Amino acid sequence: MTTTRASLVPHTTSPAPLVAGLGVQVTLTASGRLTLHYVLRAPLAGLAIPPPGPVRFRDELWRRTCFEAFVRADGDPGYREFNFAPSREWAAYAFTAQREGMRRLDQSAPALELRRGDERLELTAAVELAGLYDSGWRTLKLGVAAVIEDAAGARSYWALRHPAERPDFHHPGGFALTLS
Repeated sequence: MTTTRASLVPHTTSPAPLVAGLGVQVTLTASGRLTLHYVLRAPLAGLAIPPPGPVRFRDELWRRTCFEAFVRADGDPGYREFNFAPSREWAAYAFTAQREGMRRLDQSAPALELRRGDERLELTAAVELAGLYDSGWRTLKLGVAAVIEDAAGARSYWALRHPAERPDFHHPGGFALTLS
């Protein structure tokens, strides 16, 4: 089992003065279970945080507050994208290359847990990666990101690394975390 903690930073074009911090703990088990535990520190009354509902699939979660993970087997141009919203909605897609060949992943719903306070939001998502890579994998590259929307509708884009002039979570340079 591998566990790593990291902080996400906002893109320079999308400051987020309300957000005091956004961190993630990533755990990968030998069986291929990937768990992401996001911690957002901010006065939540000033943010657009959808209320929790049933766990269900939904497209275009990136248009609102959501947490994301991009997973690529090292050396493979294709990758998987996972989106998790505080509403407990989720999405999962496969790409053959950067923003190419997108298709919905046929996958069971992730385990999603949500904890919320006045100044803190925690979302934990667990997905099974076993079976997503036909050839197997030994090393994974991850891009961990989030979109945070404030109450006025402005969005900030957070990631481990922002390699482009504009926010782009699909950019290969954003896969900044290596797990074996």
